[in-house]
Amino acid sequence: MGTRLAGKVAIVTGSGQGIGRAIAIAYAAEGATVIIATRTPSHGEETLALITAAGGKALFRPVDIADHAATRAMVDEAAATCGRLDIMVHNAAAFGRKTIEEMDHETLDRLFNVNVKACFTLTQASLPHMRKLGGGRIIITSSVTGPKVSMPGSGAYATSKAAVTGFIHTAAIELAADNITVNAIEPGYIDTPGLSGLKARFGETRIAHFIPAKRLGRPEEIAGPMVFLASDEASYITGETIVVDGGARLPESPVFAD
Repeated sequence: MGTRLAGKVAIVTGSGQGIGRAIAIAYAAEGATVIIATRTPSHGEETLALITAAGGKALFRPVDIADHAATRAMVDEAAATCGRLDIMVHNAAAFGRKTIEEMDHETLDRLFNVNVKACFTLTQASLPHMRKLGGGRIIITSSVTGPKVSMPGSGAYATSKAAVTGFIHTAAIELAADNITVNAIEPGYIDTPGLSGLKARFGETRIAHFIPAKRLGRPEEIAGPMVFLASDEASYITGETIVVDGGARLPESPVFAD
């Protein structure tokens, strides 16, 4: 067990599997009490069991982040139960692979509710609790898709993640005087359940071929920078994103891509 987050309380949304689970486990391993906030009970219980089996501290709170009233209530209840709230990680995400022509508003509304509007809801709900402590950390799992690159069928998702970048910049300016930092990680192709569709369509080998690192990333490789951004080591970093993609966004001549 580490001590970089000792005594801290962190909420991690979408922490039932994949990147969110890796973040929750890493935070608990560094001494934080973690609130596992996810909508699928079986996934949340699995994450809870993994943390407690390793000697960490965690609570599971089922919540659909698209339900903003329930999300606010979850934040307040978690802070009341634990006596504080130091770190808010918005990792939950909604996807919708459709062309712009095909995109329906039901899918579009849920995607923006989870990916963008929840940034506002979670931050607004966290502020009173963080201000009581004299500071805090707000960290968002964004994506290279949108701010850095795009692909056919990703219009809604890419637009939502580009909007997240605007949120991070503005929130960082507004909250800096409160000693609350706002940052993000932009993952590339990470081997999680969320990548299963692309893997089924193109194959892992083909995807990896176009990544300079020649492999998919691991969820733990996102969790490491997440620990850093939540720690005292990152106290003077705000309004920034860290890209973790094995170099996938970097331009490379197809002559040398072998």
